[in-house]
Amino acid sequence: MNIAPVIRVQREDFDLNAEVRHLSGGRKDIGAVVTFTGLCRDDGGRLAALELEHYPGMAEAEMQRIGAEAISRFGLRGLVAVHRFGKIAPGENIVLVAASAPHRQAAFDGASFMMDFLKTSAPFWKKEHGTDGSAGDWVAARDADDRARDRWT
Repeated sequence: MNIAPVIRVQREDFDLNAEVRHLSGGRKDIGAVVTFTGLCRDDGGRLAALELEHYPGMAEAEMQRIGAEAISRFGLRGLVAVHRFGKIAPGENIVLVAASAPHRQAAFDGASFMMDFLKTSAPFWKKEHGTDGSAGDWVAARDADDRARDRWT
């Protein structure tokens, strides 16, 4: 079975329910769909927006590569990954990873694997914009994200 991940990088929001229907609608070969939605938080009221940028073409290609590996490694029946860019306000969606599989653990593992590598390997950058009008520097990668990714190797 040759399954390709559905990958999108877009400015506009996504519809979680529509994405889950895409993975599960009319399917009888899956027993689980696991979703992860990353949201912009306000960081205690100090964050007005998060600005996300990406390397067009390269971000999608890397997400495609990671998604194909997740499908192969965990026997997924489907995988959707959507990452937004632009200025995103607190409470808004940033990223979605949804994985379908015959059994729940494969779906959980596939979604976690995709998210852990997406955070560390795909070329996305973020900048915080404060409620006081300040714009911070581009946010550095976190060691915790690298450790999460390294558990899969």
